[in-house]
Amino acid sequence: PGVGFSILDPKEDFSINAEGTLNLLEVVRKRSPKAAFLLCSTNKVYGENVDRIPLIEGKTRYRYRGIVGVSETFPIDLAGHTPYGASKYTADLYVQEYGHLYGMRTGVFRMSCIYGTRQFGFEDQGWVAHFAIQAVLGRPITIYGDGKQVRDVLYVSDLVRAYERFIERGKRGTVYNIGGGPGQTTSLLEFIALLEGKLGKRIRYHFSDWRTSDQKVYISNISKIQKELRFRVTVPFEEGIERLLSWVKQNRRLF
Repeated sequence: PGVGFSILDPKEDFSINAEGTLNLLEVVRKRSPKAAFLLCSTNKVYGENVDRIPLIEGKTRYRYRGIVGVSETFPIDLAGHTPYGASKYTADLYVQEYGHLYGMRTGVFRMSCIYGTRQFGFEDQGWVAHFAIQAVLGRPITIYGDGKQVRDVLYVSDLVRAYERFIERGKRGTVYNIGGGPGQTTSLLEFIALLEGKLGKRIRYHFSDWRTSDQKVYISNISKIQKELRFRVTVPFEEGIERLLSWVKQNRRLF
């Protein structure tokens, strides 16, 4: 599920994300070809191309210069991806192809940062939940890079609602970028400050080297999914974080 794991064991990563997706596509094609098939893809399919977008550096975050977010037509090739991004993109292409070639009701959701209750985030994946868990338990957090990296964030129930909309009315072989969009963004430094305010205490953190192919800014342009599936964000970021923190506090024993 994460970049670090894929670098350590690229064959296992490929067998899960690429081969596993193909196996599932074949089963559905042969057994239930009218079923909707949704792929949880990732912004990592765009790889290091995202870092070619001009940025403005502020005190606590980077900002895009000239665009509001990354659209589905953004370039993907001729850049580093990590094995995780490559295996996910392989799956992404196959899901699109099964829609075009076999007429299956396939949809690809290239997700930004999804978070919510019952998410057991760890350092390599699910960083919003990971930061929240570490903060509640008083454990230190490692920031890779300078902490000004920015992501758009989306509460999981809004993601599920988008899936339901696709099942109801989605067009086969369609690709959607999905996240909170330009209106729901945070940098790592800003998120730590938000957690400190919510918890009323200082959070211990330290810096380490940038990770391989880590995008400085990724913000989804969600205009396509808003138009075609009438998708909208219903859970503001601060409200979602309050739900997440409450769940972590009530379930300390799980961590």
